[in-house]
Amino acid sequence: MDTYVGQQIRLARKQQRMSQEALAKCLGVTFQQVQKYEIGANRVSASKLFEIATALQRPVSYFFEGFANAAERDPTDVERESVTVIQYTAEGRRLAKAFVAAMPDVRKAVVGLLESMK
Repeated sequence: MDTYVGQQIRLARKQQRMSQEALAKCLGVTFQQVQKYEIGANRVSASKLFEIATALQRPVSYFFEGFANAAERDPTDVERESVTVIQYTAEGRRLAKAFVAAMPDVRKAVVGLLESMK
């Protein structure tokens, strides 16, 4: 859901022709924080979502419209989102670097652990 809401934030921001920097200024956060909201790396609180909705001239409900259908999305969309989170977050980059450096049996164990935590 966080990723979906983030995508909706990005869509609304682009429709308003607003930069991440401009939205960040309205919200009193850094543009990096807006970027993290948009990729779903950081969860948006209810109060912050209200501020975002106000800044982007949308009702709060806009950010959840179509969410039920999102569960039926193409698996490649989910893969693309995963790559985006890894690419644009410090934690993701650290995880990728450590994963690549690990031995194959350790990689398999890490994947198993992470999948069990879903």
